[in-house]
Amino acid sequence: MNDDISDADLEAYLDEALDPERAAMIEQLARVNPKLIARMSQIHRRRDAGVHTLGEIWRKYQIGVPRREVVSQYLLNVLPEEYQEYIDFRVKTLRCPFTIALIKDLQLQLAGETPTTVSRRKKIYHSSAGLLQPKEKPKKN
Repeated sequence: MNDDISDADLEAYLDEALDPERAAMIEQLARVNPKLIARMSQIHRRRDAGVHTLGEIWRKYQIGVPRREVVSQYLLNVLPEEYQEYIDFRVKTLRCPFTIALIKDLQLQLAGETPTTVSRRKKIYHSSAGLLQPKEKPKKN
């Protein structure tokens, strides 16, 4: 099981840039596998020496993560097919947490449910809850 975890996966795990399911799996394995801990220690030593991989640089600077405008066009399905496929690849194959987070944020925004909107709506509701009592209907004789 240790062999199917690449150094790139471990680097992404250490950078907290791995999808949650894969990160949880690595964490579980690291608890029982001293060889995996040794590999992560080796990565730390290499980084401390100032040696970085191309993958680390891409993750650190988020190279390849599409801009917000492009992702909103992706959600509206108006991008050319090759760009749509590229974002699909980032989400489904790479499971890029940055791209996924951007998509989720924009989906909330398109639905009108941004964290700010939800928070504001709750504050308004709670501040006026006592004032919004249903009116009694007049009784019919």
